[in-house]
Amino acid sequence: MSQPYLLSAQRLQPEYPLFIYLPGMDGTGQLLRSQNQVLENYFDVRCLAIPLNDKSNWQSLTYQVLKLIHTELGQNSQRPVYLCGESFGGCLAQKMAMQAPHLFDKIILINPASSFRLHPWLSWTSQLMHWLPDYCFEIGAQGLLPFLAAVDKIADGDRQHLLNAMRSIPPETILWRISLLREFHLEERKLQRIAQPVLVIAGAEDKLLPSKQEARRLVRVLPNGTMTVLPHSGHACLLEKGINLYEIMQRCNFF
Repeated sequence: MSQPYLLSAQRLQPEYPLFIYLPGMDGTGQLLRSQNQVLENYFDVRCLAIPLNDKSNWQSLTYQVLKLIHTELGQNSQRPVYLCGESFGGCLAQKMAMQAPHLFDKIILINPASSFRLHPWLSWTSQLMHWLPDYCFEIGAQGLLPFLAAVDKIADGDRQHLLNAMRSIPPETILWRISLLREFHLEERKLQRIAQPVLVIAGAEDKLLPSKQEARRLVRVLPNGTMTVLPHSGHACLLEKGINLYEIMQRCNFF
């Protein structure tokens, strides 16, 4: 499939609120797996999958995913929709909230990569990747793992799934998605128009992005932003043992 699509959970539950998960750089939509068992008790879960050959810009990607959600809602346009974006998906979620301000009831941003452009050293480092031979990307997936996750807190199976997802991305796709992060920008005055409740979750031990700092910036700007910090979590926090997204939402009164 050459266009983004939504993966359905094991159970289709149209009577429940629709929960849309937007993945990180891997784009597989498979890394919510450890959270699905609990989430499916309360939501009708869909995970966005972005094909490896997709070269959509932000505008096109936003339009395509909004179209998918409208199709999913069908005749039931009053159904509550929870939008959850992690890392790269956190940027896409912000774009979608700006484009369709009345579609989403609640928005969750998990270690959003919207901080990428605000830190010049990340941009400079990413541009050097254009000069790396392809085999370096394969080797780099293993080396990048400690930056992506608190490895000791992730079960062996989930760690392998994360590594496989990273290795599955061709170098040209990695470079394209990094270029999107470099150009991602939403003016703060526009962010102030997002009126829905937004929960920003930050891993305090995120070694990949300054997520805690970005969470503070976002809740300062968003009219109904709430921040919660996971004190011992890394970037890919949803894969960590003991992290339960539903319980975090419950603790933050986010229902």
